[in-house]
Amino acid sequence: METTVVQLRDALKANGITLPSLGVDLVTFASAYAKPLIHLGNCDQATAQALTEALNEAAGR
Repeated sequence: METTVVQLRDALKANGITLPSLGVDLVTFASAYAKPLIHLGNCDQATAQALTEALNEAAGR
């Protein structure tokens, strides 16, 4: 799970994007009944815009 977080953080960083709260959601990680989730956290408008642009570019839009 932590490897996925690191890979996502690196991919975002390669596109100039930082999500400060990115990490493993500890509540779901500790749960025996749920699949662990990755917490993307909050971001400001500029970060959301950069993420949108990177995703649109990757999708060929």
